[in-house]
Amino acid sequence: MSPTPLPEIPCVADEVTAVRSFLTYFRATLRRQAEGLTAEQLDRALAPSPMTLGGLLSHLAFVEDYWCSHVLHGAEPAEPWCSLDWAADPDRDWHRAAGQTPEQLLAAYDAAVVAADAAIDRALAVKGLDTLAELERHGSVVSLRWILLHLVEEYARHAGHADLIRESIDGTTGL
Repeated sequence: MSPTPLPEIPCVADEVTAVRSFLTYFRATLRRQAEGLTAEQLDRALAPSPMTLGGLLSHLAFVEDYWCSHVLHGAEPAEPWCSLDWAADPDRDWHRAAGQTPEQLLAAYDAAVVAADAAIDRALAVKGLDTLAELERHGSVVSLRWILLHLVEEYARHAGHADLIRESIDGTTGL
């Protein structure tokens, strides 16, 4: 299986294309770090952190749904998020990955990305990047522009984590 290709990021582009290109790049980077690993490898942490590549896939699938569907459009959280016991485990988005197969984790992640992209497209059709979210976050209404930049930031931070975790698992670097 060949790894997920890393898309080109245009050096000159309009704002929507530029931001979405960076988001697409970091999504592909995370996916590549998890490809080809077993369930046990996806559940392996790099001490002292309990973070795993499987947990990253699960967490970022949640982040995609949370920001692009729930906050942006006011939709109820999708499954599996809406039926998780968040009171018992506030980090359930990370921990639910344990025991799942690589295929399950990657399929759930891919589905979350497709749904998020559709939600982003709907918002872009309203007022472009200036579309305001339906729900407040931390007492403020945010724009689609803010949400996209936040997603890029979230992915960029976690892509670095994924690089280190993958290298600790099998020595693979430069994905």
